[in-house]
Amino acid sequence: MAIPPGVSERDFSLALSEFAGAVGREWVYTSAADMDLYRDAYSPYQGESEDRAPSAAVAPDRVEQVQQIVRIANRYRIPLWTISTGRNLGYGGSSPTLSGSVILDLKRMNRILEVNDKTHYAVVEPGVSYFDLYRHIQERGLKVWIDPADPGWGSPLANALERGGGRTPMRDHWNAVCGLEVVLPDGELLRTGMGALPGAEVWHQYKYGFGPIVDGLFSQSNFGIVTRMGIWLMPSPEAYRDGRVMVPRHDDLVPFLEHYAYLMNSDILRGTMLLDSPLLNYHASQGGSFFDMPGGPSIAELDGLARDRNLPYWGAEFRFWGPPKLIEAQWEYVKERYSTIPGAMFTEGRNYVFPTEIDSADATLPVALGIPTLGVFGLLQGGGHLGFSPIIPMTGEAVFKAQRVFGQLYAEMNLPAGNQFFALPWSYSPRALVLLFGIPLSADIEQNRNGRRIFERMVEASAANGWGEYRTHVAFMDHVADTYSFNDHAMRRLHERLKDLLDPNGVLSPGKSGIWPRHMREG
Repeated sequence: MAIPPGVSERDFSLALSEFAGAVGREWVYTSAADMDLYRDAYSPYQGESEDRAPSAAVAPDRVEQVQQIVRIANRYRIPLWTISTGRNLGYGGSSPTLSGSVILDLKRMNRILEVNDKTHYAVVEPGVSYFDLYRHIQERGLKVWIDPADPGWGSPLANALERGGGRTPMRDHWNAVCGLEVVLPDGELLRTGMGALPGAEVWHQYKYGFGPIVDGLFSQSNFGIVTRMGIWLMPSPEAYRDGRVMVPRHDDLVPFLEHYAYLMNSDILRGTMLLDSPLLNYHASQGGSFFDMPGGPSIAELDGLARDRNLPYWGAEFRFWGPPKLIEAQWEYVKERYSTIPGAMFTEGRNYVFPTEIDSADATLPVALGIPTLGVFGLLQGGGHLGFSPIIPMTGEAVFKAQRVFGQLYAEMNLPAGNQFFALPWSYSPRALVLLFGIPLSADIEQNRNGRRIFERMVEASAANGWGEYRTHVAFMDHVADTYSFNDHAMRRLHERLKDLLDPNGVLSPGKSGIWPRHMREG
């Protein structure tokens, strides 16, 4: 059995015994087989000594047990790594940043405490999955939709804390959070916002309460353990429709995204968009690249290829939810606005008035209709991947710049043009785009070493151009935190002061988001 760093075997044994007294012996895991389940199945260090490995795991059932565990951890200086469902694949799964940490597994805290379909919110514990919440709503006939992530086995609470996204108008999951219950590093229990008022009736309807807002301190941090969360839901819409907009030329992306930003920020378009390129898809299938690579075809040549093959250069599917008359008017206005781009084309999509049977052939459609699935795995090529996700401006110029930057990077690293790690932008946020990369991983050590090299170069190239990673794999949290370096890393120094004040023993998720306790920084 592994031992947490800096902890004696005697103290570790005593801590495990006290954990068992708090939660029951059957909920403390120490076997090698159990620990394998808590490792990253797709680790970029698989088979190497640097691979992260936990020492044990403990699974509480209620908040009082979480408080007991945290107090025990403080007595023996045991580092804890908190997970909800532990399925954040591509970013480390349930593995800790610090090898030897004890996994605080909140899977048994899986109660849905409330779903309100009059003012449209839910209150959930960490172990609740999107599947759980969806079934709860359906079984009771409640008139609300959830916004599931891909895939649906994840935790709404944990995904929101990591600032994940979905497809519907509620796609910005952190923005939908309203009211947290948090166990602090000394075991004290905190309720944020209106929850600080005993008997509050609007804890999950009004975000702010009185005084400074502290909820954000518990997003992507290690300053507390969130044991319940309010999250806003969408009223069940009357209807849904979608349609595609396509434009013929490379440079059309500039007005395309100018229109999109206007429509999004005017609340006419409200869901997530994936920018597509039928032309670049075709080009890649012939051995080309999505990137603007040195020695590759010119823009004029690609425009000519688009004309010859009768392929749009850019396109996107737009989605609408609401009363039929309203969404028809929104779609008509979208077409009217995009018609100012010469050669713009439109394709009518699906049109549903609820309740109705839906087309289940499209793996992405159920998620847009608030139905969690595991369909995303059918779209992958097998094996694992390392997620890289920088944020760029919502402009055509920024997309072109990203294509040039990553094309140059490909050339410098002698990567084959057809080895596509690059995906076109998603609009999980209403005012910025995220580029989603999936760098392949496997059991092959050399491939993983190369994948790490590519990842680190991508982080550096992105930061040099003003594009920051918004979340990252546990193995690269320090590397990404290093890029947020304004004023001699003033943000990280503030995080460290908060860590030392709130968690002087450094027991909560040391290293999370690059935030380490003092004794580990100095060591």
